Order: sequence, then C-alpha cells, then structure tokens
Amino acid sequence: MKCLVLAAGYATRLYPLTENFPKPLLKVGEKSILDWLLDDISSTGLVDAYGVISNHKFAACFEEWAKNRANNSSSDLKIVDDLTETNETRLGAVKDIEFALEKLGWDDDLLVVAGDNVLDFSLGRFLKYAIEKKTSCVMRYYEKDAARLKKCGVVQTDPDGLILLMEEKPSEPRSNWCVPPFYVYSRSDSKKIKEGIDSGCGTDAPGSFISWLCKVSPVHAMEMPGKRFDIGNLESYEKVKSEYKGILTV
Repeated sequence: MKCLVLAAGYATRLYPLTENFPKPLLKVGEKSILDWLLDDISSTGLVDAYGVISNHKFAACFEEWAKNRANNSSSDLKIVDDLTETNETRLGAVKDIEFALEKLGWDDDLLVVAGDNVLDFSLGRFLKYAIEKKTSCVMRYYEKDAARLKKCGVVQTDPDGLILLMEEKPSEPRSNWCVPPFYVYSRSDSKKIKEGIDSGCGTDAPGSFISWLCKVSPVHAMEMPGKRFDIGNLESYEKVKSEYKGILTV
C-alpha cells in the first residue's frame, strides 16, 4: 500500500502563522502534525512508500522537512509540487490526488490522508479494516451538531458498514455520520479518479470523489475509534497544543 498526504492547501484561516509556512509542519508537542501522522502510519508496517503533495509556495518547506526526516527514517518519501501559488488558483484535493498519482506512477492500494489532522488513535485499525473488507474504505464519526454536518461529508450505511449514500456538504443531512479526510482506495478504484472528475464529481473537497465512487463501487465505512482534533484557526491550534497527549494504540 502507498500513502498520499494532501498538503497543498494555504490555511488562510491561520494567518499570519501560515502565511509563509505550511500548516502540516506546525508543531504539536515535540513533533509536527505531519510527523505524528507518518510516524503512526509507518509503525503499522503496511505502507511501503509515501508521497506529500504540496503547492509551489510551500514545496521547498516540505523538501527541507523530507531531507531531515530521511536522516531518521528509511521509508520511501517523495514531495510533489502541484505548481499552484495562491489559494485562488489551487487545484482542489481531488485534482491534487490525480496530479500526484500521475507524477508518482503508483499502481497499488492507496491511503489518502489530509496532512493537517491530529489524531489521538492509530490508523492501524483502519488499514486492517480496509484489508479485511477488500474494498475502498472511509471512517465515520457521530456528529450531533447540524451546522457542522452541513460542512462535512455525510454518509448512510447498512449494518455491515457498506455506504448506501454519501453527500458532501449537504444542505439537509440525512444522517449524523461524518466522514473525516482519511480514505483507502483499492488499487482498482484509485484508477477511477479521472473517470470521477470527467463525470462531474466535485474536486475541491477530498470526500467528493468518495461521494461519486460509492455509486459505482462498494465502499465501506468504519466507525472512527478515537478523536480527531480540528485545527481551523489560531485559537483551536493553541487549544490542541495545550491538550494533545499523543497517539494511543487502540
């Protein structure tokens, strides 16, 4: 399995902190957000190559980070520059995935993660869930706040976790199950991204491809086994720094 980290956003809500520095490389405790994620994924032994897709503005920051990380890790890690330079000209997450896969030439099952998320649990269980299901998979968590539901991908599933419907940012949510930006695409489904884009799926939010995919291919949703810390602004970043205790093995 390969892992692609989405890190091409501009994090404008965190300005001035992220005006000239990428959000995934901000420190939480003793590590950057991105190091927390990759150290956990690496510990599972289920991923053999990593890619980080950045915008052009921050590509050099990620290249420098990757060099330092290479001194402490033997994992295959590549940085992909999507060549955009402003928030207004960004490709969007789905087109970034398409761009990165073309550049990297990968043909394998694919873990896609947003590089600006902090978790208090290991992704190992999610990867094993996907291997057992032998389908593309997402996670889901219960969200009672209707306003938040309207800003997320929302799924309906059968008792076995098979997605019956997923809607990205629905005006009228049909369930309370939100999908965080962590996905496993099966090898065959990862080849359908261009088809999804050509068919009119959204390209800005990463969940838009899954919304389309679950209509043409089986996709399962595992209940998230812990908490995801959302860093949306300076206040929430300070809160996470003060509260975060690390990743727990669950």
